[in-house]
Amino acid sequence: MDTVSRLLRMAQLGATLEKHCLLGAGTRMDVARYGELEVPFHVLLEGECRLYVGHEVFDLRAGDVVLIPSGAAHRVVTAGPGRARGTVETGGDAFTTTRSERGGDPVIDLFCGHYTVNAGAGALLFRSLPGAIHVAFGQSAETDEVLRGLSALMRAEASREGSGTAAILAALCTVLLAMVLRTARGAAWTAVADPGIADAIGSILADPGQDWPIERLSRQASMSRATFLRRFVRETGTTVGAFLARARMMAAAELLTTTDKPVAAIADRVGYRSESAFTRAFRAELGTTPARFRREYGPGVPA
Repeated sequence: MDTVSRLLRMAQLGATLEKHCLLGAGTRMDVARYGELEVPFHVLLEGECRLYVGHEVFDLRAGDVVLIPSGAAHRVVTAGPGRARGTVETGGDAFTTTRSERGGDPVIDLFCGHYTVNAGAGALLFRSLPGAIHVAFGQSAETDEVLRGLSALMRAEASREGSGTAAILAALCTVLLAMVLRTARGAAWTAVADPGIADAIGSILADPGQDWPIERLSRQASMSRATFLRRFVRETGTTVGAFLARARMMAAAELLTTTDKPVAAIADRVGYRSESAFTRAFRAELGTTPARFRREYGPGVPA
């Protein structure tokens, strides 16, 4: 299983397409902050607009996707004279259609939604990403072709809005996220270009409980120790030790919520020699103890 597929499975990802926005010129759409385990996204199919996320400003064109792992409140604005007008919404069975107040021809075609993740591996995955990720799929012939095909399917299903539309759109949004994670430079360890570093990351994620000394990983990547360490930080934005600790906590969270194995056995499974050391590391990453985490999110309790 490839890295992105493994991570999405561990995160127990859910996807919801909330709005199809057909906004005219001079329109402002404010989006409230999302919940702790929700990650909003926008995909612009046609036109141009500006997206404000905190102090960051993104100029979006057709083929652009923005993922906001922080869940921060944000604003979509289309250019136009005079005071910006608001939006009006029309409910539907599968999603809401949003248009500009006082009508007018749309200048953008924008899909908006969010992903939900579990409180363990999913929270750790998205916490490791930047506050906002902007991917311009239209700048590459290959990704532009893929996104246009995906966009056509989304538009066709949105216009149909029949039985199964919500499920189909959710599946297409999951495909979209996989594309973002494997493409976005700066999206931490999900979009690593160096094949040696990518191979090392895949090996750790496949079995984080193993002993992973730098010498072993650097040999696997066919690099010297110094070169491996330098490239790992450059590609992932973190150290090998920090990445290994996070990978182990992701695996531990999955075991705590999907099995009834004792905490001590899980600690050993993910590479800790003592339950106390594991508990300290788990609390440092997730802000709670393994036992409390299991009581809240364990078997039989929705994550």
